[in-house]
Amino acid sequence: TCGKWMYFFNDMRFASKICHEAVEKGIVTASKPRDAPEGVCCFYLNGNDLEAHKKTIQFFLDHDLIQRTKNGKLYNISFKFDYQTRAGEYGELFQPEIKLDRFLDLSTGKWKI
Repeated sequence: TCGKWMYFFNDMRFASKICHEAVEKGIVTASKPRDAPEGVCCFYLNGNDLEAHKKTIQFFLDHDLIQRTKNGKLYNISFKFDYQTRAGEYGELFQPEIKLDRFLDLSTGKWKI
């Protein structure tokens, strides 16, 4: 049930700092930036742990890690289970089971649960 919330980045220094902070503060058990081909930080947690999802999403909100659309809504980012990564589910092949709108109203940023 392990998986990750992801943050895509352009600044490796910031990415390393934010990953380190998330682990140091106990937000996630592990986090790492990867710089190729596109910069992505992975924030790992148990996909069945509701509180872990909430902590991680709040960390993303507090650090402005979720982009907004032109009309100001939060992008409906996805959680990806490790078994989906191992199965090669990328791009259009990836069908998320958990998305941000399960937890937050994307227009207001207020918690649903």
